[in-house]
Amino acid sequence: MKVQLRRSTALSSLLVSVMAWSSGALASDTGMEDAAPANEAILVSASKPQALEVGGSVQFLDSEDLAEFSYTDPNRLLRQIPGVNLQEEDGFGLRPNIGIRGSGTDRSARIALMEDGVLIAPAPYAAPSAYYFPQISRMSAVEVSKGPAAIKYGPMTVGGALNLISTPIPDETSGFGELLAGSYAARRGHGWAGGWVPLSDGLEAGGLIEGLYEHSGGFKHIDAGGDTGFEITDVVAKLGLRSTDGRHALEFKFEGYDETSAETYLGLTLDDFRATPYRRYNASQRDEMNADHQTYQLTYRFRPSDALGFTVVAYRNDTKRAWYKLNDVRNTADTGWNSISSVVADPVTYATQMADLVGAPGYTGRTNGLRVRNNNRRYQATGVQGLFEARFATGSASHELQLSARYHEDEEDRFQQDDVYQMADGRMILTSAGAPGSNSNRLGEAEAWAFFIQDTITLGTITLTPGLRYETIDLKRTDWSGSDPERVSPTSIRTTNVDVWIPGVAAAWEFSPGMRFIAGAHRGFASPGPGSTTDAETSWNYEAGFKLARNAWHLEAIGFFNDYANLVGTCTNSTGGNCTIGDQFDGGAAHVKGLELTGGYTFGSIAAQGFAVPVSVVYTLTDAEFRTSFESDYEPWGTVEKGDLLPYLPKHQLTLNAGVDLEKVRLSASVNLVSKARAVAGTGTIPASQKIDGRALVDLAAEWDVYGPISLFGTVNNLFDKTYNVAFSPAGARPGAPRMVLGGIRARF
Repeated sequence: MKVQLRRSTALSSLLVSVMAWSSGALASDTGMEDAAPANEAILVSASKPQALEVGGSVQFLDSEDLAEFSYTDPNRLLRQIPGVNLQEEDGFGLRPNIGIRGSGTDRSARIALMEDGVLIAPAPYAAPSAYYFPQISRMSAVEVSKGPAAIKYGPMTVGGALNLISTPIPDETSGFGELLAGSYAARRGHGWAGGWVPLSDGLEAGGLIEGLYEHSGGFKHIDAGGDTGFEITDVVAKLGLRSTDGRHALEFKFEGYDETSAETYLGLTLDDFRATPYRRYNASQRDEMNADHQTYQLTYRFRPSDALGFTVVAYRNDTKRAWYKLNDVRNTADTGWNSISSVVADPVTYATQMADLVGAPGYTGRTNGLRVRNNNRRYQATGVQGLFEARFATGSASHELQLSARYHEDEEDRFQQDDVYQMADGRMILTSAGAPGSNSNRLGEAEAWAFFIQDTITLGTITLTPGLRYETIDLKRTDWSGSDPERVSPTSIRTTNVDVWIPGVAAAWEFSPGMRFIAGAHRGFASPGPGSTTDAETSWNYEAGFKLARNAWHLEAIGFFNDYANLVGTCTNSTGGNCTIGDQFDGGAAHVKGLELTGGYTFGSIAAQGFAVPVSVVYTLTDAEFRTSFESDYEPWGTVEKGDLLPYLPKHQLTLNAGVDLEKVRLSASVNLVSKARAVAGTGTIPASQKIDGRALVDLAAEWDVYGPISLFGTVNNLFDKTYNVAFSPAGARPGAPRMVLGGIRARF
């Protein structure tokens, strides 16, 4: 613990120095245009046009895209971006599983997940699983970076980066509010207000306050009754100070999140899913997640001229979560425990255990039949990152140089215990309470320095963007026995150091105005966890394609190939749990290749014809296979033969969008088609017990401006109430969300 204290003291001194230097720099002012948003330099692109101009695969969804359907589930929103792989779980997207270009999807741990350019997973290095995910409902934009563009962020560069951009302080005093209600006791209240005001000559003060409340009663039903929904509150406050000449901008952001959700890892047997897909067994009645999260972020930007800029961000994220949920069932011999994933996969062999899970009326189970774990964890992530920008010319070539550095430290503190229950007449009765820390008493820590350099070189119609990232990561895992809650004597201490160079290069040729050929290559990297004995996940990734942005047309067609030297799987409860939680597994060589296509056109215009009809298409083809044979205790892999396909990767994903915009009315429709996939690696016909259903889903949205700033808004998700299985992990078949209707009133001022 002394080492941790020393790190925190050093970081605190660095933060104080940054703040003091920022305050002094703000006193200077010189005569420039209005400042850009404080975090603009952290982004790969800050708008759709910029995304199309980048020499690589970057997609950008702006505020209009996000407002069209007003999704709360990030899985539904991210269907609009090619190359993104999604493994649904709870139907609401509370803990989405997101991958990019074939990277692992489990808890989004194989992508760089950010909010406003800052790593936002609870412990991005020590424990990158995203048990906290920012609410899509309060975002103003979403940026997904793939290929060489992804190495700007790190440490996860195998697939890419997902950056969620929060509501900025508006230039003019303005606001927004909405009240919506709908199916399954759904309620949403969301609003923000803010702006900038003159403070003195040459100085402005700004502020924003935003609040979000979301509730659902849940669409599943426990046999004995009980809640299956969630309740979330999310508050954001921003304070800003900027010079009117555009040289200086200082912004402080606070975000506080609180969630209670009656979510479980327990799914259904395949037969029960087919009969009653929205059922939950009685053994899940005690399952509940309680989570809270706070973000503190201070951003300063200094731009002495149009050619030079410096941005520094200091941040701290605190996350606590206690997920109290069914973990396993006592085995028949009364000598140990069977995982719930094994039981629901084979209810005949595990008939006694299955009876304890179902808890039928009149049934009395074993006094030690059910074990519920309090997955109590605390996370902290703290850091400072800086970015220097310079524009200059050498002969006929222009340069946009970026240099960045980041110091980051994070930790995951596990202090968990198991409680034992008996099932009696459909109700769970506590028979033995565990002592806090008796199940897992450990601390995982990470300290990392990261450096990045990139130069965008433009010579006529040719743009070349070489970049290089370096990460040095110190990982440490300390374990104590369950009988040592004060952590006096560690049972083991394991340390690891990782040093990695991550190069990349992108090229673009604008052979005609608005038309580009692009190509790129970069090294993919994913850091191992504390105490891991596996090699880091590495790959070489390549892409090439075509971009068009002309008049009302936009089109991108990009092929990609990821050549994994070593694929890594991490054992978590969410992958099935038939392994030691936290262990990592080598998957050897693998190839992931595919095609990403996105395009659109807008027919007509409201100004000229009185209407506009926007249409667009998003398509992803993915072909991913292992290139080595091996046996693994990692449940999604199992026994693998060379040529086996990777799990949870549908070959085809297609989203078709169309709308009709009138002066005061907007109608939108989206059709999403996903081909079947397998839950376990393999080839040939997918067994029914491993088949993830293909599906075709239709969503509708409409908005009518009824009076001035007031409008009526409504959506229908899964219009035809399609029933489909989205996964067999964590434990058993799991349904996607049924038809859901949401509607209400909006106001903009």
